Amino acid sequence: MSTPIQSSAASIGSADAQHVEDTLSLIAPKWTTWTAQTLAQQGHPMRVHEVAARLPFISEQFVSKRLVTMHADGLVARAGDRHGAPYQLTALGKSLASVHRALSDWSLSNLSLGKVAGAERVEDAARRLHLRHSTAVIQMLDAGGPMRFVHIAEEAGLDNGFTRYRLNRLQADGLVTRTGPRHGAPYVLTDAGRALGPVYAAVSHWSNPAAVRRDSSTPVSVTTATRTHASVPLGSDGARTAAALRQSAAAPSVLFSHAPQPQPRVPAAVTAQSAPGRGR
Repeated sequence: MSTPIQSSAASIGSADAQHVEDTLSLIAPKWTTWTAQTLAQQGHPMRVHEVAARLPFISEQFVSKRLVTMHADGLVARAGDRHGAPYQLTALGKSLASVHRALSDWSLSNLSLGKVAGAERVEDAARRLHLRHSTAVIQMLDAGGPMRFVHIAEEAGLDNGFTRYRLNRLQADGLVTRTGPRHGAPYVLTDAGRALGPVYAAVSHWSNPAAVRRDSSTPVSVTTATRTHASVPLGSDGARTAAALRQSAAAPSVLFSHAPQPQPRVPAAVTAQSAPGRGR
């Protein structure tokens, strides 16, 4: 049996930011979670065409490409040396279930998503969180309260242009917001940003080689769940995927629908604390 991840507010600050992002980058590429959960649900080695048959909205060529990448990352292994040997999850790949669950639980509790498959919910969450220096910015805001743009750039050691770009992306993804409409108003974490402790704890635990266990937990279903955020692009294959999903029994037809995302609310106590001052 796997040990539940114990979380606390301190988990955000205690995580190694670069390590978290490197780890999430293994999960973030599109269709990685779908492929991993398909292998987990079937529970036996599968050839490329068998995986593709379970995911009719992805081309067999792309499934093959994704499995090759997952093989290089140690998430899957070949069940034999011959050409065309089937793939199966490694112990590391099986233990991904704990990270998938943490990402899904965080998304369900903090993001207002439309109806989507569970695997898509996990991939959506990973895409929001894996970008370089995002974790460091979130940790600074968690520890330091409202911070102005210039102070974030200085403390993170980043140039102003990159810092502005990263904050804009984090704001679009619903993780940070400004304390007011005034230009130069400080940034603060949203409720979703403050709730990331369990996700960081699960990612850190999973990526620790000593924590990899040979048992696997029930994965998040690839046929149920929910999504939003017009700010997160579908990618170049979005139109083809959406069209295929409308004809597929593998997932709801609204899998890639996007609902308008309201501006995150800023607690009144936080707004009251952010007095006018210098900064940009």
